Amino acid sequence: MQDILISFFIFCIASSQLLGIVYSKTTFDVVKFGAVGDGQTDDSEAIVNAWKALCGAAAAGDDVPTLTVPGGKTFLLQPSEFEGPCKSKSVHIQVSGNLMAPKTPDAWKVCPSYSWLSFRNVDNLILDGSGKIDGQGSAWWSKVSENSFFINGNREKCERPKALQFHRCDHLRLSGLTHINSPRSHIGIGTSNDVDISHLTIIAPDESPNTDGINVANSTYVYIHDSKIGTGDDCIAISSGASNVRIAKIACGPGHGISVGSLGANGAYAAVENVYVRDCSFNGTQNGARIKTWPGGSGYARNITFENITLTATKNPIIIDQQYCNGAHDCAKQSKAVLVSNVRFTDFRGTCGNEEAIKLDCNHISGCQNIELVKINITSTVPSKKVYASCNNAKGNSGSTVPTVSCLE
Repeated sequence: MQDILISFFIFCIASSQLLGIVYSKTTFDVVKFGAVGDGQTDDSEAIVNAWKALCGAAAAGDDVPTLTVPGGKTFLLQPSEFEGPCKSKSVHIQVSGNLMAPKTPDAWKVCPSYSWLSFRNVDNLILDGSGKIDGQGSAWWSKVSENSFFINGNREKCERPKALQFHRCDHLRLSGLTHINSPRSHIGIGTSNDVDISHLTIIAPDESPNTDGINVANSTYVYIHDSKIGTGDDCIAISSGASNVRIAKIACGPGHGISVGSLGANGAYAAVENVYVRDCSFNGTQNGARIKTWPGGSGYARNITFENITLTATKNPIIIDQQYCNGAHDCAKQSKAVLVSNVRFTDFRGTCGNEEAIKLDCNHISGCQNIELVKINITSTVPSKKVYASCNNAKGNSGSTVPTVSCLE
């Protein structure tokens, strides 16, 4: 575990050194490409054309070509894809204004394959600024039980999309922006290496369904830090294929906490390893630190640490659910399971909104191996009420833990 942490710190230092000043002699203002920015005119074509010019620019030396979205304007975009690879080693998008999705599903002209805004095969992309990315998701949330809606004048049925997706975008730097009201997840990171995400604000109502803040899948060396996330689902979700993920200084709430999983749905193989979460807070969230796997899956979730965590009225502060059934009870027993091992919870403090502060619900096949709880002090939001820990097929140890985790002593 110590070697893993050392490698994380080396990676983070290297990442911070890359987040320097962006030198831009070559700039592309979307307004000069015909974008209006009145919040009513469809600016999609103008902004995609500006992107093509940016991506096709061959900059010399330290020059990083920059696409600018000016402040004081709101640019309406239909679903848009920004494809690479680009000619320059690095490209920069600086968003000072607002990017806004169509207001209702019916106003969408096409059904996006990944998300409302999609970046693919763009290495060394810098996306930053003080602007806002508004997914206009409220109309998509109207029927929680439905994930698909008719769009384009009711001629096409479309699933609720993510707002912003990055696919095969190595050395990505995303910072500074405000992301609000996505139809589904706000930001997706997929099949990317060396990603730094910082100083974001991500906001959606507590009751908005599946509006995760950041999803990470099939990616490695991802650093998410110094951000505020409050949504209707996981603040951050770590999915299969993610490894060497570091999360630090995240203020989460409302939402469902920081989750590894869910993993292994429909018997799938899943793998997550080397996740390090520290210096985070959970305020009024449904969960705090959570690992969730489906019965019948295979693979592993291992080498996971949650450290120095502050809790305020968190309903489920620490939870491993190896029998996750998306809210269902009495899951059918299976013959295989995703193995959960080498998990450490240390230095948790604060209050719990439920009586059950710690839940380790592991399966009958392999259980959860090498689970460690150290320096835990969780009390009830009601001063006179006791909280407790529950265990099922968990193996490991605990020390200086309130409430006591009897199965790990």
